[in-house]
Amino acid sequence: MRIISINVNGLHNAVACGLHDWLGQQDADVICLQDTRIDAAEIEHPELQLPGYQAFASSGEQPEQGGVALYTRVQPRAIITTLGFESADRFGRYIQADFDKISIGSLLFPNGRADDQQLNEKFRFMEDLGRYLDKQRRKRRDYIYCSSAFIAHQKFDVKHWRDCQQTPGFLPAERAWLDELVHDMGYIDALREVSREGDQFSWWPDSEQAEMLNLGWRFDYQLLTPGLKRTVRNARLFRQPRFSEHAPLQVDYDWTLSF
Repeated sequence: MRIISINVNGLHNAVACGLHDWLGQQDADVICLQDTRIDAAEIEHPELQLPGYQAFASSGEQPEQGGVALYTRVQPRAIITTLGFESADRFGRYIQADFDKISIGSLLFPNGRADDQQLNEKFRFMEDLGRYLDKQRRKRRDYIYCSSAFIAHQKFDVKHWRDCQQTPGFLPAERAWLDELVHDMGYIDALREVSREGDQFSWWPDSEQAEMLNLGWRFDYQLLTPGLKRTVRNARLFRQPRFSEHAPLQVDYDWTLSF
């Protein structure tokens, strides 16, 4: 099973930059998108359809902000678009496809980078999500959360980390939250399960210098419940081609997706 996840910074713009042409060549079973900036019904428009895939989307009160979507080659048993708490559901931050014994979700965090109000919203979301994920890991099925989290977890997940310790996205409280998720709850960071290399980034500031010098951050994850730990075979971040400020994350699993 191959899963690709990417924060598209607006699905229409990403498609115009060639996203669908590229995805059509990657042989993915499921594709998870974040920050689609569309009304959920728009996913049915011909220009947003991906041949060979069924498309599903979720949007919030302001569709032009946030939103998530997924494409799947296998018919899902169910589609879920809520997490059960306002900080997610009001803004269309989640969509989940249920298959036999496994669920795959696309999850968008608030970025929290503009001001203190947005940062506080991010912390409230993280608190709510942490309680939710603690319950999910106790269930009898497995989960993959394709997450654009806007948090770089470890020192080698951000260039020049010493200069970024007071910057949202690398704050001690944000990193401690991911520590709890991984170390205490047992969730698996799919990329780090197979690679400990540095300079593997998924987001770059929108500047030519940042791109040229690889001044990146790793903000994007596929987070797995503990039962999937031994299924991760390969993981790759695609720095090129670029369809947004974020890189696509592709993970191959020793798992056959079925209805």
